[in-house]
Parts: sequence; structure tokens; C-alpha cells
Amino acid sequence: MSLADPLLGRRPHHPPPALELWDGVRLPYARVHEVCGRARRTLALRLAAKAGGPVFWIAQERGGGALNPDGMVPLIGPGQVTFLAPKSASDLLWCMEEVLRAGCVPTVITELPEPPPMTPVRRLHLAAETGAAQGMCQPLGLILTPGRGGAAGIETRWGLEPAHLPGRDLWRLERMRARMLPPQVWWLEGDSLTKQAPRTTQDAEPPLAPQGTALT
Repeated sequence: MSLADPLLGRRPHHPPPALELWDGVRLPYARVHEVCGRARRTLALRLAAKAGGPVFWIAQERGGGALNPDGMVPLIGPGQVTFLAPKSASDLLWCMEEVLRAGCVPTVITELPEPPPMTPVRRLHLAAETGAAQGMCQPLGLILTPGRGGAAGIETRWGLEPAHLPGRDLWRLERMRARMLPPQVWWLEGDSLTKQAPRTTQDAEPPLAPQGTALT
């Protein structure tokens, strides 16, 4: 019997299949990822549009905080998004788990009031893997959390913040956590992503988002 460690072999490492939104912005399929920051909905819609519809969006019912269909149009057709509204906050992750396990839609997005602990995240990963093996697609799970996020056991964590300038829609995208990659910051304008920060934004604080807007 060979005593060689298989991890020390010379076979090249192939990264798992992933959704690649831009160079360096990769989210492995059949896993659950965290999106935080004030513009987390905007980033989630971009990812969902890249993955292709249909999309299931899970969130509790609320008044003026719902997504604005007109604001969604530049990113994804509202008709591609099905909204699910569990009555209880405790049912949000249960609902997401069941949809991921079914493997019936490419993207499942869930808005949470706070980052979840390790055990429910682990269950979501297992559900996504089951959906990929037995369902119709390799589902991508996105949990949206406030502030800087902090879900335990997540595959990757991303943050998107508005950093607009007069006459320019500018965003600060941050890779906050990834298993095989270091943290990284980019600047997004239109569909162009660069690591070079515009000189006029280096010392400026991003403006506060208006209250009640559907998209930042």
C-alpha cells in the first residue's frame, strides 16, 4: 500500500463550478453565500440575473421596504422573481432549505434580520448539495444580512456599498471572505470593475441611503 499523501500529488487543482460575475468575483454553485452592505439587494439581483431565472426571493412581509419592480428592471425582469413571505422569521431559513433541497431554481435569496449561526448554515449547504444532485440545477443560495454580515460557516461573504459621485453611479465591492482567496476591494461603475479607486473617493465617506428605498 502506498504511503504517499494524495494531497501531495501533481494533479492540477480544478476549482469547483461557480458563477463568475466579474474576474475575481466567483461564487461556487451548490453552496450558500452571504451578501451584506447597504446595496446588498442590488448585488443579489446582479448575481441572480447572471445565474438566469427564475429566482425565489424569501423575505418577511413589510410595508415600504419591499423591492420596487421599476428599480429591478435595469438588473433583472421582475417577472423572473417569485416572492415568498413566511409569516415567522424562524421560517425564513426553513423555507430556503426546502427550496434549495428541491433544486428547482438557479438562485434562492433570503433576507435575514441578522447573520445565522453555524448549524442552520450547515443545513443550507447540505440542502444545496442535495438539490444539485437530485434536482434540475445547481442552486446558488444567497443570504442577505445587515451591516458587515458575519454568518458562520458561509462559503463566501461579499459587501456592496454606494459610493456615488455627482453624475456618476459608483459602488464599492468587497470580497470579505472566501475559502481560498484573500479579502479584496473593487470599484464598480456601470458594468466595469476595477481595483483602482477613483481619486476623488479615497477620502470621501459613501452617502447614506435614503430610508425606504427598494434598491440603493
